[in-house]
Amino acid sequence: MRLNDLILLTIIFGSMALAVVRPETGTLFQPYLITMMMMLLFLSFLRIDFYALIDTSGRSLLGLAGLAAVKLILLPVVLYLAASMLIPQYAVAILLLSGVSTGVVAPFIAGILSADLAPVIRMVILTSVLVPFSLPCLVKVLAGAEITIPLEAMIRLLAYVVFVPMILVLILRKSAPALMEKIAARQFWLSVTLCGLVNLGVFSKYSSFVFQQPRQLLIATAIAYVLSIIYYGTGFALTPRRGIPQRLAAAVSLAVMNNVLVIVFAAGFFGPLPTTLAAMYMLPYYTMLVPVKMLAGRV
Repeated sequence: MRLNDLILLTIIFGSMALAVVRPETGTLFQPYLITMMMMLLFLSFLRIDFYALIDTSGRSLLGLAGLAAVKLILLPVVLYLAASMLIPQYAVAILLLSGVSTGVVAPFIAGILSADLAPVIRMVILTSVLVPFSLPCLVKVLAGAEITIPLEAMIRLLAYVVFVPMILVLILRKSAPALMEKIAARQFWLSVTLCGLVNLGVFSKYSSFVFQQPRQLLIATAIAYVLSIIYYGTGFALTPRRGIPQRLAAAVSLAVMNNVLVIVFAAGFFGPLPTTLAAMYMLPYYTMLVPVKMLAGRV
């Protein structure tokens, strides 16, 4: 384990523990979760070649479409059916978590793992556009329930969260390259700090639940880790002949999702289990980085 990995895990677990024990420390950051995610994206965009995002070759487009189909349809359906037989009370929670779009934090995670950033960002954009159609259909067909994800609001959120940091990077590259270099030199520390603040904002909301329902929390955490292993494993399995950066990009695109979106709307439609599972997925979000890096190194 490298020093940076140890620092990352210490800050991540420390911020989670602090938010649970002293939730008042996180309430200040709760309204700014989206803003902090935008800042993470800005830092992830600092070194990316944006021309790679407009790759229109047949192989690139086919690969993107196939991975999006796995992310939004195939994987959530398979996991829902398996959960219906093994742990039916968590079937809908697993469906929601598995079927939601690739997370806006995915480029940051991809950067830590030295994955190819361009495919990950393309998956963030494509799946965010498609999920308002795909996820409600899956939930209605499989679980017999109806949810509404407002398309216009999702598009506005996508444009705000993804494109504003991208445009800001492009502007600063032309107008203030020296400033960009200074920020890039501190990218790791800034990103890790933002992750810690996001954890404070998220987990401070669940402080009371941790003490009231510890058993439920442990079960949800165990399921979250099993799902994370499946997501990463599927990404690797789908790209056997690609380079390690491309295999990691596929794995991250499947394993890092917008669980905050699930937290937002699941409570209003499906009760506490999907919300709890989505919140506990924050743990494998970061702790899986070390074993995934070790696996990639061995491969």
